[in-house]
Amino acid sequence: MIIERTKDEIIIRLPADINIDDFQDMTDWFQYKELTRNSKAKQEDVDALVNQVKKGRWNKRKESMRIVVDTNID
Repeated sequence: MIIERTKDEIIIRLPADINIDDFQDMTDWFQYKELTRNSKAKQEDVDALVNQVKKGRWNKRKESMRIVVDTNID
């Protein structure tokens, strides 16, 4: 692996035989860090948002399951 820093960017050179899934995980992490670097969000705010999203998804899922069960009763 070779890491090079220029004025505008950091260049990372990896061997071509690197596991592509591991490389994708690494690039996802870099992208996350880049997107959130200026975030003022606190971890408890993020956790609260995640809980709201999960609750909303579960309520939708529960309702759709109820509809499927109701239509299969006949």
